[in-house]
Amino acid sequence: MAVRSVTLRLVGVLMIALLAAGCDANSRGIKASRGAPLESFTAEQIYKRAEYDLNGGNPDDAAELFGEIERLYPYSEWAKRALIMQAFSYHTAHDYENSRAAAQRYIDFYPADEDAAYAQYLLALSYYDQIDEVGRDQGLTYQALQALRTVIEVYPNSEYAKSAMMKFDLAFDHLAAKEMEIGRYYLRHQHYTAAINRFRVVVEDFQTTSHTPEALLRLVEAYLALGLDDEAETAGAILAYNFQATVWYRDAYSLLVKNGLTAQAKGDSWLRQVYRQMVKGQWL
Repeated sequence: MAVRSVTLRLVGVLMIALLAAGCDANSRGIKASRGAPLESFTAEQIYKRAEYDLNGGNPDDAAELFGEIERLYPYSEWAKRALIMQAFSYHTAHDYENSRAAAQRYIDFYPADEDAAYAQYLLALSYYDQIDEVGRDQGLTYQALQALRTVIEVYPNSEYAKSAMMKFDLAFDHLAAKEMEIGRYYLRHQHYTAAINRFRVVVEDFQTTSHTPEALLRLVEAYLALGLDDEAETAGAILAYNFQATVWYRDAYSLLVKNGLTAQAKGDSWLRQVYRQMVKGQWL
């Protein structure tokens, strides 16, 4: 009985070892036959090898292999799956240009497929993930906004629409931040008219962002420096009605009082029109 028990245990160990070896060989299929041309492997084998590389932290190698499936087995189901995975692999490798190209090919070839929404989302991310610094060229931000808007409008019921909306708001806020950065620079160097033009863009075009209250304060500062009291008071009035609980309003109020002024709408400048729209709801 003891001998039989030991034998059974040995058989069990051998079976486990063989299964493990088989799984490893399958996951490393192509690598196990070094020197063999890719043409000698099935699309599924190449796909599994690409997945193995991707999971192993080699997204560049994975992207290349996914691309080979498209080349060797065009118009197959594996080629379709490989194309979206290639876009993902390139994005993982921070190769945004190639990720965008692969995602766009997927959209062009399979516009009605269920993964088309994800391809469009990856395309948007290829722009969005490069706009983390305010000082960078804002062309990427505009392209990200356009691509994210496509996700929201074309695929509103997809699982990516909500994330796209959040990223759209952040990208939109990012553009306003750039305008504020330039406006502050002009203000510090006493180029008041140039500063006003930048802050005006924020107030008129980016009203829903977090930068609007500060832009109004900076307008108060710039207009006071130019001796344009009516405009300064009107900017303060907009702050008073919409952002009274903010530090920006408190600073603006102090500046106005210091100059013997109050926060009230006066004159007929562009700010008076903004006041009528934002406070009075008079859009015409």
